[in-house]
This record gives sequence, structure tokens and C-alpha cells, in this order.
Amino acid sequence: MDIQEVSEKSMEIRNLYHALEEKHHGSKWSVEEDALAFLTDAGLVGRWTMDHEGRWPSSDADMLPAKIGETVWWLAVLADRMDLDFEACVADFLNGRLDAMKQ
Repeated sequence: MDIQEVSEKSMEIRNLYHALEEKHHGSKWSVEEDALAFLTDAGLVGRWTMDHEGRWPSSDADMLPAKIGETVWWLAVLADRMDLDFEACVADFLNGRLDAMKQ
């Protein structure tokens, strides 16, 4: 799957969640709430990575691959909601870092 497809599918899923949020709570989550949810999931990646490496016991460590995918999903959503091009964000960072490391 290329980054553009990741972005498109991410927003399709997020829009479905927005509909549920509006149905159950009367409004969709703000960008700030999405960012907090991302941070929560990123924290779980950290814990389950520690379990993977034998440093933190967890009964949910088998969720690590899905949680890594979910954090990528959140990043695509956050970029879109802040009018940033997700693919450009990733490419600019990687290309800039690679150039800097080669010097």
C-alpha cells in the first residue's frame, strides 16, 4: 500500500468514527482529541515493545502489530485534519534526515 492510499483509507475510517462520535456525543472529536488518542496509542506501542523485548509483562502484546498500524493511521489523520500533505511530511523528513546524515 502506498502512502496516498494509506491517507485515503485513513480518512475514510476517521469519517466513519466521526459519524459515531456525532451520534453518541453530539459532536466529532477535535484535532486535539485526535492527537491525544495518537499519543495514547503510541504509549501502548512503547509498552508492548517492552513486552516484546522481555522488559514489561503484558497479556496484550500480540496487539503490537495492529497498534503500530493504528499509530500510522493516526498520523495520516492528523496530517489531513491540519491541512498537511502526509506523503510530503514523510518524504521531506526522510530526505532531509538522509541528506543530513550523509554529510
